[in-house]
Amino acid sequence: VRMTNLSVSWRPQAKERVLLCCHYDTRPFPDRDQFRPKGIFLGANDGGSGVALFMEMGHSLKAIKPTFGVDMVFFDGEEFIFQRDGGKFFLGSEYFAQQYRDRPPPYRYVCGVLVDMIGDKKLTIPQEPLSQKFAPKVVRSVWETARELGIKEFVSKPHPTEINDDHVPLNEIAKIPTADLIDFDYPHWHTTKDTPLQCSGASLVKVGRVLLTWLQQVPEDVGR
Repeated sequence: VRMTNLSVSWRPQAKERVLLCCHYDTRPFPDRDQFRPKGIFLGANDGGSGVALFMEMGHSLKAIKPTFGVDMVFFDGEEFIFQRDGGKFFLGSEYFAQQYRDRPPPYRYVCGVLVDMIGDKKLTIPQEPLSQKFAPKVVRSVWETARELGIKEFVSKPHPTEINDDHVPLNEIAKIPTADLIDFDYPHWHTTKDTPLQCSGASLVKVGRVLLTWLQQVPEDVGR
């Protein structure tokens, strides 16, 4: 199956850059749906929310002054899986990470932020353990920005379990310190009920405010 990662750049001349990323593919089937595991899976939150956020943030980036250049990358093949267990995940992000490592571009990613499932009406974003392990300074700076803005949906405590996501190959292969913003406790995950009715524009606004503010105050040493 042919796959494509999509990339959009702001200040492309900058040699030091921040990576914002999400996945735009959706799972072929809602395999966790008890009644319709072969039904239609829209993926409004699981895939769609990150894309919607970045599309809207694109209108605002020209009005701010980010500390570094900014790339938004939309990964394909995050979960091109036809069965509940087994299969290969993170195809797009793994390819991106390998290309960055094996064919170094004329710039460097200082750090990255991945967003995934950030449209839940009852949004709660704890600190993901693998993000704390690989990118502690990124986690600290993002959550500090949320605290300054009074956005309580960013909870300064770790999620009880490690979450494998597109940030793993970015950290392990590309060595780009990347944090995952994810509300993994979404009751409609991988079911036919993951529809726009279960999502909230207000949740996207809160995540967008944090990221737009954070981009203007990313610490110089965040990737070291």
